[in-house]
Amino acid sequence: MKDQKMLMGFTLKHLLVLSLALNVGLISRVVYVGEKSVSGLCLENQDKKEAHDSKKSRLVTSTVSKELQNGGDGVIDLDHGDPTMYERFWHEMGEKSTFVIAGHQSISYFSDVRNLCWFLEPEFANSVVRLHKIVGNAITEDRHIVVGTGSTQLFQAVLYALSPPNASEPMSVVSAAPFYSLYPLLTDYLMSALYKWAGDAYEFSKDGPYIELVTSPNNPDGSTREPVVRRTKGLLVHDLAYYWPQYTPISFPADHDIMLFTVSKSTGHAGIRLGWALVKDREIAKKMTNFIELNTIGVSRDSQLRAAKILQAVSESYDYVGNSKETEPFFEYGYNIMAKRWKQLRAAVNKSKLFSLPDFPPGTCTFSGRTFESQPAFAWLKCEGEIEDCESFLRSHKIWTRGGKYFGVSSKYVRISTLSRDETFDLFTERLSAMELESP
Repeated sequence: MKDQKMLMGFTLKHLLVLSLALNVGLISRVVYVGEKSVSGLCLENQDKKEAHDSKKSRLVTSTVSKELQNGGDGVIDLDHGDPTMYERFWHEMGEKSTFVIAGHQSISYFSDVRNLCWFLEPEFANSVVRLHKIVGNAITEDRHIVVGTGSTQLFQAVLYALSPPNASEPMSVVSAAPFYSLYPLLTDYLMSALYKWAGDAYEFSKDGPYIELVTSPNNPDGSTREPVVRRTKGLLVHDLAYYWPQYTPISFPADHDIMLFTVSKSTGHAGIRLGWALVKDREIAKKMTNFIELNTIGVSRDSQLRAAKILQAVSESYDYVGNSKETEPFFEYGYNIMAKRWKQLRAAVNKSKLFSLPDFPPGTCTFSGRTFESQPAFAWLKCEGEIEDCESFLRSHKIWTRGGKYFGVSSKYVRISTLSRDETFDLFTERLSAMELESP
């Protein structure tokens, strides 16, 4: 009995100590997360003092909504390409894009053991092929489809697949500036001995094999891109995340060895975290699959099933064209919003006289039959005149953007997302058009 009382006292004492420690740890974590956690896009790894801290990023959604109700004097965060402009379309779609997953579904790791990419859901693969055929933006015949947790994982997988395992030095990875800001960080994140970031493709002069990343339309400036280095030992990866008819005229079905796409920019469902690669070479597709197998033991089957339903809804929205009772086709909806926003943005820039935007040549879209200029998901804004740090200048007006230095170019440039909710974008253009330089 005495031993039991001692044991009980001992246990209660330690429970109290443990409880206190857990609470202190929780409080410390809350303070830490609130004040100094790494932002969602990891820019702090590149420049801790000048990158965008996560405390402000976490508050932005509620802050913007609140400040819009109180006169529109709050922070406008257009740093990330969060595609919330599509929310209204999908809300109106209702049950047509709703998918219910039963409790017994997706129990197994395996989706299709007969497929090279054994975690690829057949429904998702079929919906990808169907959508590409309707839009006409990519060849899918004689291609292997590899699914990944966003195009970010596919990017890592393709670098792994293309780099020889026994090379004397890491494979060089390049992209023409301005390049996607996360390419350098993602390439060097694992500090791999297989590959390393080698910078701007325009300045690359090293002999030997290399990987060139070709993003077209380009993130951040919206330009149409082709390979720059063009040497015999080069391997090309085409990132076509924005090659969809709401952003740019579809001029031909892309037919490259490796093509990357993502659900987030095609339909706006960034939270699903899915991307897919169309790969010609079976061995490369196999190595990419092996990387994802080791990295995450496959890709969420539930996410793929939901994405399949969404892609099917996009395709089926074109089965009812001309029927006024049905929802507006998806790409028509996206095109109309982007056209309105770019007209609105150019008007604001012209009024302020402090900035400039790139011009794009018109092209005829084989999908819609419409001739129009590109209207990218990001605006590549340049501060003219004496403004040298455009990001800091806009931040002083409570507009968060991403500066040109993250894309390998001058700080006179910033990248601005055009995919926010309507009220946020309207407030941004209103504020931009009213900007003036303060007198010295």
